[in-house]
Amino acid sequence: MIKIGIVGGTGYTGVELLRLLAPPPPAELIHITSRAEAGRQVSELYGNLRGHFDLAFSEPDPVQLAACDLVFFATPNGTAMKMVPGLLESGTRVVDLAADFRLRDPAAWEQWYGMPHSCTAVSYTHLRAHETYEGSAYAGFCVKSG
Repeated sequence: MIKIGIVGGTGYTGVELLRLLAPPPPAELIHITSRAEAGRQVSELYGNLRGHFDLAFSEPDPVQLAACDLVFFATPNGTAMKMVPGLLESGTRVVDLAADFRLRDPAAWEQWYGMPHSCTAVSYTHLRAHETYEGSAYAGFCVKSG
């Protein structure tokens, strides 16, 4: 079973991802982060997910996230690019549902998002919905090293 982490689990995209993972998926959510809601149970914040996740939000911890097979980023611009290199180095796969790896050209990214891209050494490819990771389809921007 794939072990999944979500960074940014309380924003719109993170909550939708939680909802999609609520029916028994071929994966296990083992880590979910939210700086603002650290310590609160998922079900306490989202009653519709009661009974699906026995997990509390926590601060993002690269060591805990590295224990995941796959980490989803549902975060504001500039967040994923700070954590992705370390996760890739540990062998964790990453899907960025935000904008950090949306554009291939760092100069274009800086023009659109108003900040320099700090992770230009990492390459990425678009993961189409029909592609799978160990039999499970995920859509987003799959970040991979090299």
